Order: sequence, then C-alpha cells, then structure tokens
Amino acid sequence: MIETWLAELANQRRQSPHTISNYRRDLQKLQELAASTPLAELRVHHIRRFLAQLHAGGLSGRSLGRMLSAWRGYFAWLGKNDAIEANPCTGIRPPKSPKRLPDALPVDEAMRLLETDGALGDERLICRDQAMFELLYSSGLRLAELAALDVEALEIALNEGEIRVLGKRSKTRIIPVGSKAREALAAWMAQRASLAALEEKALFVSQRGGRLSPRAIEERLKQRALQQRLPVHVHPHMLRHSFASHVLQSSGDLRAVQDMLGHASIASTQIYTHLDFQHLAKVYDTAHPRARRKDK
Repeated sequence: MIETWLAELANQRRQSPHTISNYRRDLQKLQELAASTPLAELRVHHIRRFLAQLHAGGLSGRSLGRMLSAWRGYFAWLGKNDAIEANPCTGIRPPKSPKRLPDALPVDEAMRLLETDGALGDERLICRDQAMFELLYSSGLRLAELAALDVEALEIALNEGEIRVLGKRSKTRIIPVGSKAREALAAWMAQRASLAALEEKALFVSQRGGRLSPRAIEERLKQRALQQRLPVHVHPHMLRHSFASHVLQSSGDLRAVQDMLGHASIASTQIYTHLDFQHLAKVYDTAHPRARRKDK
C-alpha cells in the first residue's frame, strides 16, 4: 500500500524524487515502530507514543513534524480508499523546536569560494564547477533545480540574462542571472560538448557524459571549499541562503527575494531578515562608540 501511495504522489502530484525518498523513509520508520501491529490498526495513542520515543532519542521537533506530515498524508490516503475509519494523526502536533537560522557565508568567504586560483584537476570540470557555483550563488537555485537544468536553459540565460527553473510542486519561476554567472556559463558552453554524450539534454554533465547527480554536485562544492580553505563545511543550500541574505542586505526588498527563492509564503523568506539583523548588530558592535569595549 505504501508504494502505491508513493507512486501516486510521484505521478499525479508531481512530488520530487527527494520528497518521495523522505516519505518512504518516514513510513519505514513508522513500520519499525509499529512492529507487529499493522499500520491500519494504529490509533492516536500509538502515534503519540512513537513521537515521544523519537523525541527522547534526540530527533528535533522539525524532523518530527516532517515525519508526522508523511504519516498523516498516508493515513489520509488510506481513509479516502476506505482502508481505515479515522486518521490516527489528526490533532497531533510535534514538539516545538527553537528556530535555527540558516547557514550563510559572509560575503568575503563567498567571494573566496568563487575564486578559481589554485583549483586542481581537469580544466573542463573546473569550468563546469565554476558555472554551477556561480549560478547557485547568483540566482539562489535549489540543488535539485540546478541538477535538473537542461542545456536549453543555458541559451536563455546567455541571451536574456535570466533562467527558468521548475521548483517545488512543479511551479515554474524566472530568476535573473548575474554577469559573473553568465560569463561562467558561456565558458562552460564552450567546453560542454567535449564531455556531454550524444543527444544528452542535461546542462551539467559528468565525465561519463550523463547528467550530473545532486550528490556529485555536493561533493564538488565540498572539495572546492576545502581547496579554498574555508573554515566551514559548504553545501549547495548554503549558497542559496547566502544569495538570499546578501541580496536582502543590499536591497531590503523582501518580496523580490521571496519571488526569486520561490517561497509560497513570505513567512519562509522572513527568516533572512534575522540574518540581516545579525549583520547589522555586528556592525553596531564594532562601530558605535558606546558599543565598543575598552581594553582593560
């Protein structure tokens, strides 16, 4: 039954492979917790006990909320198919977790990451990586959106200075592409044919000529950060956070950042105002005469 529901989500609701994978893992955890009890026989007290066990084991409220959402969706589907009488997740809320601010690079570290001096390896791969990283930082793409780009997006980016991406829930949005990213994409366009397999549509390809996987992109970014001796682990979503934070610091235009990130609710974008406030607070602490500490 679980695989039938997941297939329906993928085919009819166009949920991403990443989301489907998360749901499958969450439901496997539910089966593990339920042990010999069939899922259709679970009740509210079972679900409450499972959440308490997971929370006691160190799982955060945010992770529990995502897991509970998967469980609730599955039981709702069972109800629609007359497999259960009531959804055992109805009315249950996960424990609250303190809000964690997204990780964003300071501007100087973002600039250092995007330098190619000292980069080692095949020049074609360095050129490809530079185009990917510049585009992530320039336009705030999600990792899955970047990996899914086809070569036709490159032509639009170079000709019109914008890129069209298919985001969550199959929503399309158009995002500006900065001049540095366009330069890097043009350089990659000149190299791509030497790597891409015949009739391969993917914009970013591996050494074997096929579409570059999200995992491979993560690894290449990690290696670049190590080469540039950045003091933190850098992942693709950090560049998305850095894009949002830096654009907001410069423009103050929350709505524009919301549109470029593809957030359905502005509440999701407002977290970057906290990052902006942190930046301002640091400036205040170092610049205001009444804020500076005197040496003892």
